[in-house]
Amino acid sequence: MDRNEQLVDAVLKSAEKDEESDGRKQLTCAEAFKLAKEYEAEIIEIGRICNQHNIRICRCQLGCFA
Repeated sequence: MDRNEQLVDAVLKSAEKDEESDGRKQLTCAEAFKLAKEYEAEIIEIGRICNQHNIRICRCQLGCFA
């Protein structure tokens, strides 16, 4: 498995189903940054993976995403 596949797999495993709202999976901003550091990836890569897999970023550290 190459690094990109490992990163996608890690994002999918880290994302949790949001039972309270629309049922989409979500990934916290802090977890996104943690994964980017762990896999030596740009944070934008994590964002693209989330977009491709309909994963919502939540609890943004900058207040951009609710």
